[in-house]
This record gives sequence, structure tokens and C-alpha cells, in this order.
Amino acid sequence: MHSSSAKAMWSGLLALGVLAALVLAALGVPVRAEPGPAPYLDPQLSVEDRVDDLLDRMSLDEKLGQMTQPERRYITTEEITRYRIGSVLSSGGSAPAPNTPERWADMYDEFQRAALAQPLRVPLMYGVDAVHGHNTVVGATIFPHNIGLGASRDPALVREIGAATAREMAGTGVDWNFAPCVCVARNDRWGRTYESFGEVPELPSMMTTLIEGLQGDELGGPASVLATAKHYVGDGGTAGGDDRGDTRIPERELRAVHLPPFRAAVERGVGSVMVSYSSWNGLKMHQNRYLITDVLKRELGFTGFVVSDYNGIDEIDGEPGFTRDEVAAAVNAGIDMVMVPTKWRRFIEYLREGVKDGDVPMSRIDDANRRILAKKFELGLFEHPMADREYLRTVGGAAHRELARRAVAESQVLLKNDGVLPLDDHDKIFVAGGGADDIGVQSGGWTITWQGEQGPITPGTTILEGIRAAADPPASYSRDGTGVDGSYDAAIAVVGEKPYAEYHGDRTGDLGLDADDLKAIERLRAADVPVIVVLVSGRPMDIAAELPEWDALVASWLPGTEGAGVADVLFGRTAPTGRLPVTWMRDSDQQPINRGDGKEPLFPFGYGLTYD
Repeated sequence: MHSSSAKAMWSGLLALGVLAALVLAALGVPVRAEPGPAPYLDPQLSVEDRVDDLLDRMSLDEKLGQMTQPERRYITTEEITRYRIGSVLSSGGSAPAPNTPERWADMYDEFQRAALAQPLRVPLMYGVDAVHGHNTVVGATIFPHNIGLGASRDPALVREIGAATAREMAGTGVDWNFAPCVCVARNDRWGRTYESFGEVPELPSMMTTLIEGLQGDELGGPASVLATAKHYVGDGGTAGGDDRGDTRIPERELRAVHLPPFRAAVERGVGSVMVSYSSWNGLKMHQNRYLITDVLKRELGFTGFVVSDYNGIDEIDGEPGFTRDEVAAAVNAGIDMVMVPTKWRRFIEYLREGVKDGDVPMSRIDDANRRILAKKFELGLFEHPMADREYLRTVGGAAHRELARRAVAESQVLLKNDGVLPLDDHDKIFVAGGGADDIGVQSGGWTITWQGEQGPITPGTTILEGIRAAADPPASYSRDGTGVDGSYDAAIAVVGEKPYAEYHGDRTGDLGLDADDLKAIERLRAADVPVIVVLVSGRPMDIAAELPEWDALVASWLPGTEGAGVADVLFGRTAPTGRLPVTWMRDSDQQPINRGDGKEPLFPFGYGLTYD
């Protein structure tokens, strides 16, 4: 039967049924009404009405489940159903096997089916740190880290990157991104410096356009995923650049430097905010009711939900593990969902006891659930809970890689040029350095694994491959610089940092290049050819002593998988337009050094040359 014929038949039967019911009612014959779907399942109702109806139906256990976020490796589908779990996450490097976009979509759908098996059929949200593309998925497009995007000064580009990331996430089903990081990095020793768009609040504030790219014009549209502003608040201002350390500054400075990007994020409608591991003047942010509830939710008017960081509540009292008092302190401070990867059953137990004993008001539980459920309704998860596999074709697709290549080119900062750049296509080029032919190095941390790693960890174009594609004859290469001689027109040394993430990347001592990099550069210099240094790093490095011997210096930051964007600038296909998002120190002892602090830098904030 054709669909139009079937539709006409069912319309006719429905009309007959309605007519029969009216006739029976007129004759006084009682007609039993069949129960319809619950109001919260009606997409025609307002989000507020749907949340009200659903909350009225929920037990305490169902509400506690919504506030709990385990890690995927430590929960089963059966437990998701039984404990009414509302969210699951992949921590850094936590991926299904095999690590393919299709398997991610399968995994997501398996978890979602388990959530929908609950009596109230409340879908779950799945969170990942897609901080520079969908970076845990092999084959995804890896964009430059935030410090490079800050150098681009291009909010529209950042919005495009957010939208591209959202499409690649949507194909795998993942609907919640723990990004963007809107911290203001004030000490480059900090291992998260590259997660910051820059050292002044104006830069992260203007780059909150990433939120609009991720979420779309409104939540629930095509390829719309929930964005997260993190880490609230002051994580970039800790003493000594100590990750998870103490930001010891007066409130006026906290408000002037670290709060503005969160205000901008709230104004752009960010769906969630993640709390920082760090402290403010000795008080852990995970228990700071004043900053979470009074400032973020009331003063700034944030209506989304607040999530803890990974095991963040464990650190409130400074002892390993979490206690019932820490659970109560975090929830009462205003944290709505707790990222508790392994001990999530204990968390539910402690929170239940806290409610029953009156330590955590039921009003706080209801407020947290109201905020979480509202975002689920806005995302359209009740109507479309499964992975949208139409977007699988976008993962690592040509259009996204071209966007990433453009972002790489825009993020390059030319710091020195003694007339050697741009290179000519027909120049005879020699390339050296440990970062030249290594996707893992040029992508940095938070790439496939948490800390990142060296080697061909995911498909892409290395900087060497980009240079070889641009040069004719193709460039020669040796990692340590052996083989170079005076016949070459120029030599390029691609050097810098090996991959790291967060506190593993804190550098309390020297910020200089390692011995192998320096030896490779020295071999190039000894050949008496112009030497161009391309510095692949997550922060400025201590290179003032060596700089006079280099003919050119390009800060390439951590460009991601599309190394051809670096070659585009070296060969003049794209003019260098990037400007420093951070102040470049003269030596490591100058840290911290920032715009306007009176210290004399090697290169000031905002510095950048071009070929004009």
C-alpha cells in the first residue's frame, strides 16, 4: 500500500472513531479515555512546563542519578538503567575499541538505549574533551590549540571551528563538549598555557564565539552540542603557574582579569560551566559557594548547569578520595553534576544520606535537576536521542581539513625575518628537527590520548610533508641535521616541546629548547646557509640567547593535523598575520610576565611581523 493511501485510510478510521465516541457520549454511554503520553514528552510544550512535569514524576534516586557522571570504563549499560544515570564521559584517551567514528556511534547508542530503558525514559548526555577538534577520535580533524587561535585574532574563524567540531561530534553521537577553556594564562610555566587563548581577558572573551559554533544558533538545531566554559574561575592565575594551585589575588583582580571571559560565555548562552581544580586565596573552587552560586548563577545570570572537574570534589579537604562532607559541600556550593568517574555508587550513597539527614536541601537537588533537564530538552534529546550518523562522513573530511589548514596559517606568528622569508617554490630546502615529521608532536596534548604522544597517532599532514608539497625540488630531511651542506638555499629547523597536558606539563625550571634541538640547529648553522626556526610549542620558550644566530623565527604553536598551513606561510601563499597572544619573556626567570607589568620582554604582547 502506498504511504498516501495508508495515511488516508488511517485518517478515515480516526475520523470514524471520533464520530463514534461523540455519538456514544450523546447517548450517555460512558467512554473510557485512553491515557496519552506524559506532558514532558510533548515537544509542543515549553521547556519549563516539560521540566516541571518530569520533576514531579521523579523519585529521589532518579534525581540523584541525573547529578552523577561516571566514566565509560567504570559503568555498564545495566547499571545506567538501574541507577538512572544521567550522563557518562570519556576522560582523556578513553575510547572504544577499535577507535573509529563508527564504533563511537555504536557505543553512544548502546549507552543511550540503556538510559531510555529507565521507566521515565530520560536520555543521557555524553561528554568529552573535544578541545581542538573531536581529538580523542582517530581520524578526526585536529585544529590548532587555543593559544594558536588566540594568535589569529579571528573570532569568526573560531566560530567555524566550533561548528566543524560539533558536526564531527554529532556523527559519533557525543552531545556535550568540555570546551572552550576560557582561562586567562598569566604564567607560561603552567601546563595548560596552550589551552588559553591569551594572557588578557579580552582574547578569551572574544573567542567565546566557539560556543556559538558548537551550540548553533540555538540548542537542538542541526549538529548542536552543549558547550562548556572552563575552568571557573582563576585557574590561569595560580602562584608559580602551578596547575591545581592557589590564585592568591584580591577580588578586584579576579573580577578584572579572570571573570570577564565567563561573563562573555554566559552572554553567548553557554550551556554548562566546569569548576576549576584550583583555589582562590586558599579556598577550593569546588566548595566556593560565593563564586559559584552568588556570582556565576545570580550575578552573571547563568541558567545552565555547573559540572565538577574529574574527581574534583576529592580535593576539597586535601586528602585522597571524597567524603560525605565533601559531597555536601560541593553540591551546596552550587555544583549541579559531579564528574565522579569510578566511585559513583559511593557518591550517590553519600548524597542520598546528605539529603535524608538535611545536610543538602531538597530544593538544591531540584534546582540541579531543573538545570540539567532543561538542557536535555533544549538539545532535543527526548525527540532525537541517538547518534546522527549522517554526520559521520564529516569526520576528518576534506572541508574540515581545509578549514584547519587555514586556521594553522592564520595562527603563525612571524617573530624575526632577516630577509629569508618567504621562501621561493624553487629554493633548495633542507629540513631538520624532531617536530618536522611528527603528527603527534605538532598536535600536542589532548590528541587521541590525554597527554598526547609522539608519532603517527592519527591521519594528517606533517609540517615536512607540507613543505615538500610546496617545494620543487622536494626538500631534504634528517631529524638531527646531518647531511646539510652549503648547496642549500635555506634550512628549516622544526623544534620545540614534546606533547603534554595539564599538570604533567608544568615546567618549574628551564623553559629552553632541549639539547637535541640545539644540536640540530647548530649543524644547520655550520653549513653557512640561512636558518629558519619553526617553533612548535604550547607556550613561549627561552630562546633569547640563540635568536641572534637565526635568520628567521616563526612561532607555530601546536598546529594540529594540517601541517601544510605552516608551509603556506613559509612559502608566502598566505601572508603571516598572527600576533602574539602572550608576552614573550627574555629568560625563564621573568615568569610571570604579562602586558603592562613593567617588565621588558623579548617580544611584547601583540607583536607579529608580516611580509609587507
